[in-house]
Amino acid sequence: MDRTEFVITTAIILFVAFGLGWFANWLVHRFTRVSQADMDQLERMAQELHEAEETRDQAITYLQQREAELTNQLAQTEAELAAAMEGLRDARHEAEEMRVYFERKNAN
Repeated sequence: MDRTEFVITTAIILFVAFGLGWFANWLVHRFTRVSQADMDQLERMAQELHEAEETRDQAITYLQQREAELTNQLAQTEAELAAAMEGLRDARHEAEEMRVYFERKNAN
């Protein structure tokens, strides 16, 4: 085998390898191509996910507002309770003073 035959043989082998590689690449892309139905399904799933995230955000906002309202209501109720307890404490103190006053008056 002389030099010319070797170069031609090598060129043919490389061309065949290139052709096989190109054909394998074409087959892979042919079988892994995404169909329009799959794209439509992905688009629909993305839209549903977006809607679910919006619903979740609305629910979180509602819960935060409701929590703020309940916290405010609890603070008001605690303030009213503290005022009522203070009034009760004053009334008891006054009643005790009146009892002592009447006991002293009856003792005299």
